[in-house]
Amino acid sequence: MAKEELIQFEGLVTEILPDARYRVQLDAGHEIVAYTAGKMKKNRIKTLAGDRVTIEMSPYDLEKGRLIFRHKDERPAGSTPPRGAPPRGQFRRR
Repeated sequence: MAKEELIQFEGLVTEILPDARYRVQLDAGHEIVAYTAGKMKKNRIKTLAGDRVTIEMSPYDLEKGRLIFRHKDERPAGSTPPRGAPPRGQFRRR
């Protein structure tokens, strides 16, 4: 028996929950709970509240999903780096 096709939606992360889960508001207005996909964990891709994401869901359970992609946001070129980040072009010495 073949697997069912997964459905993809786009949405906005509204809240970070414990155990690497997120509350996501889909573009259609529906709110779900999603967890981070394995490749995002492996590559240490961080997701914060307010990020645009792509969610993969099973057609059998439309309340849960898997966060598979974090869309890059358009920040101005002259924006300041996050606090605690080393200045550009310099590395921390150990």
